[in-house]
Amino acid sequence: MTASPGTAVPATADVDATPAAPAPAGRPLSPAVTVVLALLTAIAPLATDMYLPAFPQLARDLGTRASAVQLSLTTFMVGLALGQLVIGPLSDQRGRRGLLVAGSAVCAAAGLACALAPSIGFLVAARFVQGFSGAAGVVLSRAVVSDRARGNAAAKLFGVMMLIQGVAPVAAPLLGGTLVTAVGWRGVFAILAGVSALMLVGVLALVPETLPRERRTGGGLAATARDARTVLTNRRFLGWTGALVLGFAAMFAYISASPFVLQNVLGLSVGAYSVAFAANALGLGLVAGLGTALVDRFGARRLLAAGVTAVAVLSVLLLADVVLLDLPRWPTLVLLFLTVSALGLVFGNATTLATEEAARAAGTGSAVMGALQFGLGALVSPLVGLRGEHDALPMAVTMVVLALGAAVAARVAATAPARRAPDAPMTELARG
Repeated sequence: MTASPGTAVPATADVDATPAAPAPAGRPLSPAVTVVLALLTAIAPLATDMYLPAFPQLARDLGTRASAVQLSLTTFMVGLALGQLVIGPLSDQRGRRGLLVAGSAVCAAAGLACALAPSIGFLVAARFVQGFSGAAGVVLSRAVVSDRARGNAAAKLFGVMMLIQGVAPVAAPLLGGTLVTAVGWRGVFAILAGVSALMLVGVLALVPETLPRERRTGGGLAATARDARTVLTNRRFLGWTGALVLGFAAMFAYISASPFVLQNVLGLSVGAYSVAFAANALGLGLVAGLGTALVDRFGARRLLAAGVTAVAVLSVLLLADVVLLDLPRWPTLVLLFLTVSALGLVFGNATTLATEEAARAAGTGSAVMGALQFGLGALVSPLVGLRGEHDALPMAVTMVVLALGAAVAARVAATAPARRAPDAPMTELARG
């Protein structure tokens, strides 16, 4: 049975029915709590990118090869993905706050261990622990919002959170370059440890437990498997998540290629590159803020459709710019600015729509989203350098493929039949 987007559809069989999302429990989240949650989502991208400018210095200090230093980044990403897959489902059974406290505390300790690392092997191990524990902030922040908000109210909160999570990987290398010059790579990790410690204080002081005992799932691994099956067989969840993950990967492709494309191909100086990079981060933030302001009027679904369409069209124009026009400087800079900015309509709205579909297993749904988001980002980054440091074609092709994939994923989700129990109440987003 099919339906147009926003139409409730009776389930054809019990196994296919997703129970209606429970009403939010407790009071709405305060602005202070929202800020803490948003900053928690930024820890992972900051810890990923802030120390990148220190790679040469780090290799010299620890007497190791560049490939070994690169391994410290890889193990962090592996820990981040695995941590989300473990902590998210566990939080559906044990609650959110305790795991947030433990994750923030361990992440702070791991950051300090990185700062004091006597060898590359020690650093690699500490980075894995830092990634695994830092995953708590990423995966549980989304789950906390899903516990306390629905519909357009959730879209506004996710808009703020995804704004910070989207800008953080763009701004982190710029901030890291300044800090490496001032305090060295050990100082960068000490600062990351301090930020994690501040987040621990924020969680202890402000973030309540948002998953009441009566809404927690029991049954250990069997319950986890059941929740995972429910989430992974929901076409709407997979479609909205696909739009988020592919859009995020397109941004990672830009981030990874931008130093070479903007400096080696377009001929920008280091200072001009920093300005262009910062301008794109500002554009992303402004558009995300605009989307948050417009969500009551247009709804998350329409704003996401506008975002993925704009990113796809602009990415195709960027590819044409590379292939046909040989990258004229100003048109290329404008296209990159517009493409990155348009992603501001994608991140928050796709997150809202996906979590709405997984509200009864918010931790599990958030874990799947986060693991795919950072996992694909890590896989995409090497692709943009396949033809060397003086060729923009791999970046343009990668961004086109990912942008078109995001548009297709959003369309699949929008046209998929709703999986709700009979007579289930409609949410704001389903009506919109």
